Amino acid sequence: MFFRPTFRPSVEADLDLVLSCTTDEPVSWADPDRYRRMLGNGGYRPAHTWIAQDDDGRLLARAVWWAFPESDRPLALDCVWVAPEVPDRVGFAARLLGAAHDAFRAAGWAELPEWHLFLDPGWRDDPAVAAALEWRLAAAERSGLTGRLERLRYEWTPELPVPEASGRLVFRAEPDDEIFVELFRQTAEGSLDDDTRRNLERLGADGQARETLDSCLQMPGERSWWLLAYTPEGELVGFTLPSANQGGPVVGYLGVVPKMRGRGYADELLGEITRFHAARGAERIGADTDRDNRPMAACFDRAGYRNFGVRLVLTQ
Repeated sequence: MFFRPTFRPSVEADLDLVLSCTTDEPVSWADPDRYRRMLGNGGYRPAHTWIAQDDDGRLLARAVWWAFPESDRPLALDCVWVAPEVPDRVGFAARLLGAAHDAFRAAGWAELPEWHLFLDPGWRDDPAVAAALEWRLAAAERSGLTGRLERLRYEWTPELPVPEASGRLVFRAEPDDEIFVELFRQTAEGSLDDDTRRNLERLGADGQARETLDSCLQMPGERSWWLLAYTPEGELVGFTLPSANQGGPVVGYLGVVPKMRGRGYADELLGEITRFHAARGAERIGADTDRDNRPMAACFDRAGYRNFGVRLVLTQ
């Protein structure tokens, strides 16, 4: 029945087939409404949606990657589905992911896209979630995604307080991207952020800083929102980069230069970002931080942000 499956990227004519899969597993996935919406804004594309079919053309598996609308490179795997009747879901999913990964490498993308799984905070205590994750995590490892990182998801909504400005910092616009490159380089020193540390190891200090700049510029937020933070006496403290993604406003990126750490300035920077988005009428501000980055998690807690979920990130 499953002899000689075909693994390939989809094309526009496959849309009905791509939308035909359903699941009741308690993990994040691209349902038809989400898929159509993301297809419309450029986040999803037929070429970044891989499918497996049997000899009769029946859909056996689907994997959907997300990308910035302006970029040809898939950035993150959003969901993997394998038909429940497939005997070896682990092996089958690994073959589908492996075929896509080979194509990505052939296109010149040495770093495989991450796989993001969105879960409830108490996911470890839910047997149904554990079962849904088991075969997906095993397939990820077989296909080369052997790293695992847990990120806490936070949100601010209008019924929560807006932090008041303390007057400890003065914020100024800075149009020169090279100033931010230098600050990204400085604030990477001693960072507790896993992605920053991995990029430092992979790219070096300058490469990490420039990749951070490129990533921030690709986000839908405005470049004019970026600010530098100074003490009233004029000493540079750090920066705020409020931004947005396709879901709406996000905290984006903030950083304190090493010599100014330990003085509570991260709270001031997060407060400025929150005030900025709130003043623009944001109905929600999203944010993530690594579970092991306890100082940043505590900063969100102090600012009144709500921890509503977990992002499980699987990496090469």
